[in-house]
Amino acid sequence: MQAVASDMGRSIVRLCDVRKTYHQGKVAVQAVGHISLEIKQGDFAVLCGPSGSGKTTLLNMIGGLDLPTSGHVWMDGVDLSGLSRKELSQLRKNRIGFVFQAYNLIPVMTAFENAEFVLNLQGVAEAECKERVMQTLKAVGLEGLEHRRPDEMSGGQQQRVAIARAIVTKPSIVLADEPTANVDSHTAESLLDLMQQLNRDQGVTFLFSTHDQHVMDRASRIIRLHDGEIESDEPRA
Repeated sequence: MQAVASDMGRSIVRLCDVRKTYHQGKVAVQAVGHISLEIKQGDFAVLCGPSGSGKTTLLNMIGGLDLPTSGHVWMDGVDLSGLSRKELSQLRKNRIGFVFQAYNLIPVMTAFENAEFVLNLQGVAEAECKERVMQTLKAVGLEGLEHRRPDEMSGGQQQRVAIARAIVTKPSIVLADEPTANVDSHTAESLLDLMQQLNRDQGVTFLFSTHDQHVMDRASRIIRLHDGEIESDEPRA
């Protein structure tokens, strides 16, 4: 998963005049309006703003889980609006890692099996799959816990499994929706240490949606949303 230096700074995600409107009966509600944005290789960026500002909607459109009402979203140069449902599923499987606040682990599977699940869908050979999963579980601090199921692990450990699952496929970007929401502050700091290390040492690109000031304090870039539009987009030292 070592990043190639020449790749750093290349465009991973590009949004051009993206809008998303939902209909509640006869009333049209604009969740996201006229957003243009670029996320580059190596970013450790945060989408922040009050509830209803459009953070999760925007993250879902970047991840191909939802499509804009108008405008375009490109992932690695591919226009998502031109893809079929099957093609969108393939793109998510091969290019995007997801980390959710509710972990979304499969309860009957072990940590190893949860982490290898997408690799199996990709058809990765068994030997390579095992090696990559074990290396990734070690990288997220779960060496020796690979045979535990989610109900045998703490919340922080479950979120580490979710992070392992997100990065083991070597995605172009990891999208993390409130990844620290269900853990205590100490565990949150530990998870942020881990994700910053992956970003720094392996070039993993992260885009967070969060209310958590601890996450914002770690970000290299803060994108503030208000009423579905970008209020500010500032790099941080």
